[in-house]
Amino acid sequence: MDITQPLPLLGGLSPQQFMKRHWQKKPLLVRGALPAFRPLLSRGELFALAGRDEVESRLVAQGGGQWRFRRGPFSRRALPPLSQPGWTLLVQGVDLHDERAHALMAQFRFVPQARLDDLMISYATDGGGVGPHFDSYDVFLLQSQGRRRWRIGRQKDLSLRPDVPLKILADFEAEAEYVLEPGDLLYLPPRYAHEGVALGECQTCSIGFRAPGRGELARELLQRLSDDGAELAGDALYRDPTQQATDAPGQVPAPLQHFARDALRAALRNPAVLDRALGEYLTEPKASVWFEGGAPGFATGGMAQEVVLDRRTRMMYDDRHVFINGESYRASGRDAALMRALADRRRLGPLELARASAAARSLLGSWREAGWLQATEAEQ
Repeated sequence: MDITQPLPLLGGLSPQQFMKRHWQKKPLLVRGALPAFRPLLSRGELFALAGRDEVESRLVAQGGGQWRFRRGPFSRRALPPLSQPGWTLLVQGVDLHDERAHALMAQFRFVPQARLDDLMISYATDGGGVGPHFDSYDVFLLQSQGRRRWRIGRQKDLSLRPDVPLKILADFEAEAEYVLEPGDLLYLPPRYAHEGVALGECQTCSIGFRAPGRGELARELLQRLSDDGAELAGDALYRDPTQQATDAPGQVPAPLQHFARDALRAALRNPAVLDRALGEYLTEPKASVWFEGGAPGFATGGMAQEVVLDRRTRMMYDDRHVFINGESYRASGRDAALMRALADRRRLGPLELARASAAARSLLGSWREAGWLQATEAEQ
């Protein structure tokens, strides 16, 4: 993707301009961002997806001043009738299960893969919605069927109603109102309050982004480093030849506290170790994701015409490593450039594969066997 070229998706802004002017700063409304856009999934396909055990789905209904909330999976009979107003079905991670949704997500890859999370589809009958709320992450709201009225505002008071099973703002104050039609797009920065209400039957796609907190990152990184703690910090034993007799045996000795701090500092001294742990964490598949084993690795002397990452595969890289589905590999030189191209574009063509070393070919073959990528074979 040429990030300097204007995109209709962004209202004629280039990705560079959008990120500078709007990302995490202010909303953007784009009329006709995707002209003639139609629902990615039919109503029946979406309902069927919500009935699967491995798919996260939620049902929100309102009526008579009451809000009701349930988690899926849902059989078709468990969903309210289509004639009943005021209910919403939310299906999370649709891009993991449907190639059309995965292809739509690719249009937003001007944002680092480390930040891109998933695509949720919201189906609603007339009047359906989830109430005024805010998200802790960036979101693109793309209308795909029918019409939805959005009210948005910079909300300072983020207190929530204590009497409902949803995170609904207690005192929502809207500053702007828009009615989105199919193909219209609304970008909202984190913590920008919004409320969407269906005007008749409608579907909305939400492209969401992950924003890990410091505490979450610290916990994950320390957990991953713990397995290598002895190797990183060394195996020296604590010694206290100058320890004197004590009349306060319950007190932790100060030298032992210093020894523990030094051990932790030693384990964290190498930045590459932290970088590796971060990359593994960022590419770890979601708990509901699993891969079916693929075809055997590439035969000797044969090569694929093209390899394409499976839509569920998460792949990234840094200056020293390549990360894929929670695993890390050291990479340098020509093979590193090849793997980085695969992470950026999610596919490699025949000319690129022809330049792959035997080691790179072997690695790609093992990923193919694991189901992490697919390949088309060249004719022999």
